[in-house]
Amino acid sequence: MSMVINTNMSAASAAKSLQASQASLDKSLARLSSGSKITSASDDAGGLAVSMKMDAQIERFKAAKANIGNAISFTQAQDGYLKNIGSSLDRMGELSILAKDGTKADADRVLYDLEYQQLAETVTDSAAKTWNGRPLFAAAVLAITTDSEGGTFNMAGISLAEVVADVGGDITTAANADTALTNMKEAIGIIASSRATIGSYQTRLHSVSEQIAVASENTAAASSRIQDVDVAEEASEFARFNILVQSGTAMLAQANQIPQNVLRLLQ
Repeated sequence: MSMVINTNMSAASAAKSLQASQASLDKSLARLSSGSKITSASDDAGGLAVSMKMDAQIERFKAAKANIGNAISFTQAQDGYLKNIGSSLDRMGELSILAKDGTKADADRVLYDLEYQQLAETVTDSAAKTWNGRPLFAAAVLAITTDSEGGTFNMAGISLAEVVADVGGDITTAANADTALTNMKEAIGIIASSRATIGSYQTRLHSVSEQIAVASENTAAASSRIQDVDVAEEASEFARFNILVQSGTAMLAQANQIPQNVLRLLQ
């Protein structure tokens, strides 16, 4: 083996190995500190692209679930008001029966009508309530988001126009009380049907919310498998590269001493 001074192949080889070990150590350290296997696009170009799309989909799932939550709150507000309206209509029907009593004079019916009119105003006021600026009771259809791709289903509006019309009379006479009783029974039927409709929508909304949660969880798991680092495995790699860097540094130091052996020949 020739001995030269200008070119130290041993040192060059050791430096090359040390550089590779140091790069691997730096990458391992970056993975451990970030918790991600993909710290740069070059680590896994395809995986990075897939995980980015999955992460974006997860955020859309969160937005869709928030929309579902708002829709559930909307229907709960509707049902709350309908329950109160139903109670008012029940009492108004009771007052109508009392006013039909043949033993009572119209003067007595006027007294019953005082409460009847107050309850009618309560029904009318409730029918005009809004939620976040949107009427709770209108014929307009609500489009509810069901997935991360913007899919929707239409939730029919609940109109109380007929109920408001039904409470517009009075019970100051027996004949009027008879008409009011018929109207109350019709209005109660509308409220009952509306509450059943709202209940069915709430069931569907809860089901859709659960489906979104499952889909989001599965997507997050898939994304995690692509980009999250296995800390135990990476810690072992870090220890290995750390040893290689230390030994490489020591060997480079030794390789740099080789040209000095030439001096012995010159003595």
